[in-house]
Amino acid sequence: MRILIIEDNADIVANLYAYLEPRGYTLDSAANGYGGLALAAQNEYDAVILDITLPGIDGLNLCRKLRDELRTATPVLMLTARDTIEDKVAGFDSGADDYLIKPFSLVEVEARIKALVRRARGTNVIGNALTVGDLSFDPSTLEAMRAGKPLSLTKTGYKLLGCLMREAPKVVPREKLEEEVWGDAPPDSDALRTHIHALRQAIDKAHPHAMLRTVQGVGYRLVGSDEKN
Repeated sequence: MRILIIEDNADIVANLYAYLEPRGYTLDSAANGYGGLALAAQNEYDAVILDITLPGIDGLNLCRKLRDELRTATPVLMLTARDTIEDKVAGFDSGADDYLIKPFSLVEVEARIKALVRRARGTNVIGNALTVGDLSFDPSTLEAMRAGKPLSLTKTGYKLLGCLMREAPKVVPREKLEEEVWGDAPPDSDALRTHIHALRQAIDKAHPHAMLRTVQGVGYRLVGSDEKN
């Protein structure tokens, strides 16, 4: 497995190399955003480990460039000391697939990388386009639109959207959504809430009617654009 590390803390990079290389990983690294972007453009990677606070281009803008300019779907794990819900939402909105707070366990880093790569390699969502109200989603092309306007989601966002649309208007329990995204190894308890927040921003922010509803203590549901309750 080949991984790109974009991190300006030399000690963290050294620790990642010392832990991952003996386990068979091939690693490249860059200490600034421009170097990381250049390596990502030149090579194929199974995953990217990305710091947010970087010289040159910060991690959020770098992740957006990976998605929007390089058009790469390579899984991105953000490592950062920023731990507020707003920081996490910003990370996922930029295109990250997972978010890990410093200080972190190297064992957890490897586990998260393996999970991201496993999901990326196994993502073969097939089927016809789904429609709920003025919201549409084609799992085979990952094209999502509301009221004719395209939606830009993370890979996790697309998975959540597909699950919610297939079950709409029924309530989808938190546990089912977590299993849909992470299998039997869900991350910390804030992860689903953070992804749902980002999905809600993408679906509902520009529209007067909110389609993604929270059912307290149970889960979430998608309702048609003309449903009031």
